[in-house]
Parts: sequence; C-alpha cells; structure tokens
Amino acid sequence: MTIIRVALDVPVDKLFDYRAPGSSAADIGRRVVVPFGRKSAVGVIVETADASEVPAERLKSAHEVLRDLPPFSAEDLRLMRFAAEYYHHPLGAVVVSALPTRLRRSAGPARQAGSGVYRLTAAGAALEPSALPPRARTQRRLLARLKQGPLAQAEARTLFPKGQPLIKQFITRGWVMVAEPEAGAAPAASAAPTLTAAQAQAVAEILGGLGSYRPFLLLGVTSSGKTEVYLHAIAAVLEAGKQALLLVPEIALTPQLEALVARRFPATRTVSLHSGLAESERLENWRAAGNGQARIVLGTRLAVFAPLPALGLIVVDEEQDSSFKQAEGLRYSARDLAVVRARQRGVPIVLGSATPALETYHNAVSGRYALLALPERIGVPPPVIRCIDTRTEKLADGLSPRLLTALAASIARGEQALVFINRRGYAPVLLCRACGWVSACHRCSAQLVLHLPERRLRCHHCGHVAAPPVACPECGNQDLAPIGQGTQRIEEALVRQLPQARILRIDRDTTRRRGAWETMRKRIQERDVDILVGTQILAKGHDFPHLNLVAVLNADGQLYSSDFRGAERLYALLTQVAGRAGRAGTQGEVLIQTDLPHHPLYAALAGQDYRAFAEATLAERRDSGFPPFVYQALLRAEAPRLATALEFLTGAARAGRALDAGVSTYDPVPAAMPRRAGHERAQLLVQSAERERLREFLAAWHETLANSRVSPARWALDVDPLEF
Repeated sequence: MTIIRVALDVPVDKLFDYRAPGSSAADIGRRVVVPFGRKSAVGVIVETADASEVPAERLKSAHEVLRDLPPFSAEDLRLMRFAAEYYHHPLGAVVVSALPTRLRRSAGPARQAGSGVYRLTAAGAALEPSALPPRARTQRRLLARLKQGPLAQAEARTLFPKGQPLIKQFITRGWVMVAEPEAGAAPAASAAPTLTAAQAQAVAEILGGLGSYRPFLLLGVTSSGKTEVYLHAIAAVLEAGKQALLLVPEIALTPQLEALVARRFPATRTVSLHSGLAESERLENWRAAGNGQARIVLGTRLAVFAPLPALGLIVVDEEQDSSFKQAEGLRYSARDLAVVRARQRGVPIVLGSATPALETYHNAVSGRYALLALPERIGVPPPVIRCIDTRTEKLADGLSPRLLTALAASIARGEQALVFINRRGYAPVLLCRACGWVSACHRCSAQLVLHLPERRLRCHHCGHVAAPPVACPECGNQDLAPIGQGTQRIEEALVRQLPQARILRIDRDTTRRRGAWETMRKRIQERDVDILVGTQILAKGHDFPHLNLVAVLNADGQLYSSDFRGAERLYALLTQVAGRAGRAGTQGEVLIQTDLPHHPLYAALAGQDYRAFAEATLAERRDSGFPPFVYQALLRAEAPRLATALEFLTGAARAGRALDAGVSTYDPVPAAMPRRAGHERAQLLVQSAERERLREFLAAWHETLANSRVSPARWALDVDPLEF
C-alpha cells in the first residue's frame, strides 16, 4: 500500500503520513484532502513511501487526491524545501502558502475561468460614445476600446478593474457578445525603440547567458531604459519557447507594467500575481502560469513561488526595495529566493536598480554577479538637485517661500510638480501645549496620527482608531495642537497658498479602494492635475511625462535613524523620487528642504554618483562589521510583558553560546518599537563572518529552542533581517 507524506499548514515542522490507495509517485506535488483532527484539511503530497512509522491502527486514509491541476514540479518543491530550511519555517506552511487562497480550502476541483474575448455586436458598433451620459466616463472608455477591436477578458480586468458590471450591462443591452479568440488574429505589437549602445551591450550580455545560471546586476540611473533591456531579454526568451518571471516590489506597478508588456507582446499571454487580485483571478493566473499558457508572469514577492514549467529568465526590478522581504510568518526575501531559483533551474537572473542594495552591489564589484551599467538618461539630462536651507527660511505650513515660488512657476509653465512627503495623515501627533500630553497609542510605542478629514486618530502600526479628544485627557486644556506635517496637511496648505492649482493627494488612504490608482493615473496622464502630493507610492517606476519639478519635505528624519541602513535607504528613496523629474525632454529640478544642507549624503545625491556613495558606505560597513561583511539573524520574541520576552531571549542566548560555533551572540534588548498591537517585543542578534557557519549554527540553535520547554513568549527567527 502506498503511503503519502503530506505537507500541511500547521506550526509543526513535520510531514504527516496517510494511506492513499491508488496513489503513486506521480502524485507528488498534488493537493490532497486529508482528515486532520476533527476537520479536513488541504495539503500537498511531497513524498511517498512503502511503509510508515505510524502504527497501522492510527494511520488514517486520505479523503481525495486532487488531480484537477498540474502538480508542483520537483524543482518547485526543491525551492520550497530550501526556503523552509534556510528561513527555519515549517515546510508545510511554506508549501501551502504557495497555493492561491482558493486552493487551500477543502473544495472540489477548481473550475477554469473563461478565456474568451468581448466583441461589439452590430448594435454596439453603431453606437457612438457621445450617445452615453456625459458622466459615464468608464462606459465611454469601454465603448471606445471595444471599437478598436476585440477585448480579451484578461485585458478587460487590467484596463477596467471595476468594469465587470458595465460589461454585463453592455451584454444585456445587446451591445457586446462573448466570443472565442480568433486564431492568428493577434493585434500588431508596438514598435520597440532603438537601443542605446549601453542598452544593446547589456542585452547582449544577458542573451549570452540564456540557458545557464548567470546573475546580473543592471545598474542604471533613473530613465536610462532598464525596462527596455528587460523587454528585449524577454523577447529572446519567448522566441526560445520559454517563460519569463518579472518581479516588482509594489502592486501599484503591475497594471502599468502589464499594459506595457501587453502592447509589446500582444500575441503572448501575460498574467499578474499579487495579493490585490480577486481569488478567482489569482487562481486563473496561477493556473495559466503552471500549465505554461502564460508565457510572461508579472508579480510581487509571492510570485517567486509561482509554478513555471518552462522558466527561462527571472527579472527583479527595483531589487533593493524592502517590500521584497516578508515581515511576518515565513520571513523570506523574494529577491534572494529568486537568485536561488535561477541557480536551481539553470537560468539567468537580472537584478535591476538605480540604487541597488549594498549587498547586491558588493556581489557585483567582487565578481560574484556580472555588472551591467546604464550610466545616462535617455533623451534628457539628469535633474538638477538643490537643497533649501530651512534654517534660514521662514516656513509657512511646512513650505518655504522658495519652494512655493518654484511651484507657482511650474503651474504657470503648464507643467506638473510633485511634493513628496513620506508621511500620510494630517499631523504625526496631537499635542497639549499646557502639560505636554501627546496622542499616544495605548497598544504601541508610537503616536496616533491625526487624520483630519475623517476626524480620527489612527495608529499606522496596529490600526487602532480613536476620536480626537475635545480637551486634554491629562489637564483639561482645550488648546490641542497638531504638530508636524503629513500629506493631508500639505495638501491643505497648498490649496491655501496656491488656490489656482489642481492638487491630487496620492497615499495609502486615497488609493485603498480597488481601481482608485488607475483613475488617478489617468487624471495625471490627461494633465488634469498640476501638483501631486504623495508618499513613496509615487517614487517607484512611474513615468509622468509632464512632471518636471520635485519637492522633498522632511527628509532629515532618516539621517537620525539608529538603523545602519538608514542612509542607504534615504539615498535610494530620494534618488527614486528625483528620477520622476524631467521626463518630457526638459531638464528637471529637485528641491530638498533640509536643516542639514551640507550633509555628505545630500552632497552625494546632488552629484548623482551612486558608486561613490556605495563605495564610501561599504568602507564604513567594513570597518564597523556590518553586512555585507557579516551575516546576521535576529531572534524576535513577544509576550504580554517585556520581562517575559527578555527572559526567554536570555535563555536562548545562553543556549546559543553553549554551541560554541564561532558565532557572535549578543545580549537581548527591547525592539526598536518595544510595544506593538498590545505585545511587548524584544530581540537577540547573532552574526558571523561566514554564511555557512551561521547556517549550521542556526539549524542547531533552532532545534534546541523548538525542543525546549514551552515558553509564554512567542518567538520567530528572522534570517538576513532588514528591520531592527
């Protein structure tokens, strides 16, 4: 009798044996429904055996092996095993989390969604957009698009995220019909621009590595055409009959990139995978990737586990972005796993950035990665970057006179401007000037941020919401003052200072609703906006051709950070923001308000020489003993009381030092934010100059901790941590 060993999403690092008559090794990688406790659970078969150590009377039988989808391949399971071992997370939790949400439930075979196209009927073709109500803008856009030709269902979801009810209305009215796509009737591809010499050299290097593992760092300044290099490499991969995986850090970037890819490769099925998709859409896209129908897969970090039977190339755009690191549960780095996957599958990987992570840059200059450079912008000179010394200028609502003058001039020229402040809300804190009371979150070591339009105090860490007090809870003073600026307050100030300006605020609050960002992006492209006020949502990868002025507020805070990566992150963020300026053939301007205009970081930024900044920072890291010259792991613990978390970590430190593995084990300390969501948090750092020595130590240490007595503290191991 065949015994199947099943990975289940449980916090125990073991496989579970079940009888499965009729199963064989061919079922490895398939989903299976099994009894677990008093319920049924969906797992994945990862091994088969002829016998089990579980006594026969206790061995249960699987309910059903689900053969409706292709199984995970041996290569897929190998990547998941590596992730489980390297990040010390249960294999079952890793494997099951790689499935779309709908496939994790005890459901029957997954139904395949339709893949047809929408076409206008004769009545729809005779209808003019002007015949629709003036305010029905989406209906007019939908009709105009359908008049251009058949609209694929996947494309419809991308172009009109909230348009499904409208399409159903059009069908009901007899204007639209659903048809099968015509074979060989793909629209013409958009013409590829002529490559620069640097781009052509980069493409040639990448194509020379097709068919074998070779990692590349594509170091290109903003607007140097990194995306065009990606597309040319993808074209070669498609021609070879292979699939391409393109990872991006933010959900907001995928629709724009998907539209670009669809125009370049209209006959190729392209799908996206990210958490913003509806369950059914994510399942359909995941299935298309796994059965090879989708030749290009765009996604955020979760897409690194997508099944791709014909994988030929991996691209990681903005590879330095911290969004590629999962902060909870399986604390993996999608960028690092992408490199591992490329090595396992024997395919090239391109890591692209204007400001790569210092670990990646160090790998390139030391010869571990091949370095490809795009040193110049295409068609426009780099922006002029200047600092405004806020010590000598009187600010009005956080805005200097020089900055307001520049914004007014931008509006007069008919150009667009971006006011960047990486803090949403109205004000970071509400203060009583009489006694010093501040609006602190009772669940976190953080302040409640004032959101004025909703008249709410919000914690941006745990989500706690409260109404602003009428008077100070401590002394009764009614004169409570908002201190500092957020996007809402800057928006309000600009409306007051520049009443003629059309202002659009873009942050997590305004883009939360599905389709909101698409609507905003359309307004920007149609020049219905003069000034954008936004957070780092606007910093990455967006092309606004009429935006020539960028103003940066409140950048100095990160210079005081205790995190050794603070300067690196600030340089990367400001470079990205500055890159939004000057994309319409004219030189852009960047103004940074700062109290520290002579700081070396701002001097390096003005010179726009990432390599000089990176070399100087790497020298500091080498002297101080920080990554990439050492390898680190952080043991995190949380408990109702800080003393409990520290007590657990003290014992863990004692156990680590007893292993005597040449690994430095530091004393436990409270976390940077000791209290979050009602839990007290502490951490313990371990590090080594040798990665393999640290891996061996962590394996033994983790096993010791897992087998020790149950602690009231919850703990997790974070390998290669980015946040301290």
